[in-house]
Amino acid sequence: MAEDAFAETLGAAIAAIERSAIGYVLIGGVGSASLGRPRWTRDIDMMVAPLDAPPALDSLARAGFATERTNEHWIFKAEKNGIVVDLIFRTVGDIYLDESMLRRAVRTEFLGVEAQVASPEDQIVIKAIAHDEQSARHWNDALALVAACDVDWTYLMERACRGARRVLSLLIYAQSSDLVVPNWVIEELFGSIYAEDES
Repeated sequence: MAEDAFAETLGAAIAAIERSAIGYVLIGGVGSASLGRPRWTRDIDMMVAPLDAPPALDSLARAGFATERTNEHWIFKAEKNGIVVDLIFRTVGDIYLDESMLRRAVRTEFLGVEAQVASPEDQIVIKAIAHDEQSARHWNDALALVAACDVDWTYLMERACRGARRVLSLLIYAQSSDLVVPNWVIEELFGSIYAEDES
């Protein structure tokens, strides 16, 4: 069964990385489904720091994954049971795993597997920035996180610095869909963007 194979592969990947004491968070479909809207995903997106990417790939290889150094600028890949693990160390907007992201990570469960998942705030920012015509799911995942989670709006605004206009547009759209986004968040984010333009 596909779900069983996915859970087994996810568990093996998490166990390998945690055995090596490498800091990580899950993002992508698993990350958003763990905290926001349930949806199926075909791969596992694991974010690590750039310096940790080679040892993380080695850890997955030792756990029986077939591995490749796909792109030295942002992603390596590993595969087992037909399931791909995307080992991401740089996202759109030049976002890297840092201490704040690790500190805010949420320990949760997906298909019975416990793992570290990026906070809703970090996921909202990443997904707002990554959204494009080919991946509209990112926008909808971010909106589901706004709807489902108790968002720390101050932290979200701090994290939005890499793509403030994208995040602002997402939050305005969220308000238009009757999701709860405080007005002060919109006002402060708008002011921080356009005050810079005028100076």
